[in-house]
Amino acid sequence: MWTEEKLNQLLTSPSDALVEDMKKIGGDIMVLGAGGKMGPTLCLLAKNAAVQAGKNQKIYAVSRFSDRESRKLLQKGGVTTIAANLQNLEELRALPEIKNIIFMAGKKFGTDGAECQTWGMNSVLPVFVAERFKASRIVAFSTGNIYPIVPLSTGGCTERDRPGPVGEYAMSCLARERTFEYYSERNNTPVFLFRLNFSIALRYGVLCDIAQKILSETPISVATPCFNCIWQGTANEIAIRALLHAVSPAVKMNVTGPETASVREVANRLGALLGKKPVFEGAEGTDAYLNNAMDCMETFGYPSVPLGTMIRWQAEWIRDGGKILGKPTHFEERKGSY
Repeated sequence: MWTEEKLNQLLTSPSDALVEDMKKIGGDIMVLGAGGKMGPTLCLLAKNAAVQAGKNQKIYAVSRFSDRESRKLLQKGGVTTIAANLQNLEELRALPEIKNIIFMAGKKFGTDGAECQTWGMNSVLPVFVAERFKASRIVAFSTGNIYPIVPLSTGGCTERDRPGPVGEYAMSCLARERTFEYYSERNNTPVFLFRLNFSIALRYGVLCDIAQKILSETPISVATPCFNCIWQGTANEIAIRALLHAVSPAVKMNVTGPETASVREVANRLGALLGKKPVFEGAEGTDAYLNNAMDCMETFGYPSVPLGTMIRWQAEWIRDGGKILGKPTHFEERKGSY
């Protein structure tokens, strides 16, 4: 039986590789924007890795903490929490001087009609963070949406491909990257730009979205026929380990799984496990948002949880009555409208 406790334990248990890298990371770690879907388990994972590494290392989680339960969970796990609005410059300046920064703050959904708020969070805030923590190492979360849609035959965009953002969300994320790049060169700040493409954690994610459509008999579009995804625990491990790979000028890396997942095949597998046949609509597309994670695999190794296992876990989670966050990824969106 899946439970919240079992899932959290799975997401926050460090691998041997993370523990070994944690021994090499000097100084404390502070996660900015730690209250989102990934932040709490990332902080707990870092704390558990530090304990197993035998280090008296503090992990700080900074967020407005509108979700009080996540703050309680962090405090129970030994993480030091700081309630702060990062867009309030006085509160940002009051944060402690920390050697290692993981920047997760950002805005995606609700961009349409509130574009200035999205740009403020995604492109203006990084100016103040990069200047405030210019003496730190920074891992800054970004997104695969900064790339254009590409033919399936390309195997996905690599870090050498030029960005081609579609829509204001993706444009603002590219602006975030350019800001951190600029301050990395200006202040000689080591920076790692973390281009994530679809994290999976059972409570949310592309697999959860497809499963929900199957159960509600909502037609699944195959206009975007494929996607990339990665287990959230692995993505969080890479974010922490990436602190050792931050350099100046900033380095960019695609972070996702090695598979190019077929929407139709994933839906059919989930449907078989859930006992319900999926319904598809539209013509099968020939292109998609796809990222090539070859550099990530070479640097950090292959994910410990393959796609087939994630599909099986997702079906089990739903069958066991697991909590669903109700925050769809809109993986099928092709015009950059969020």
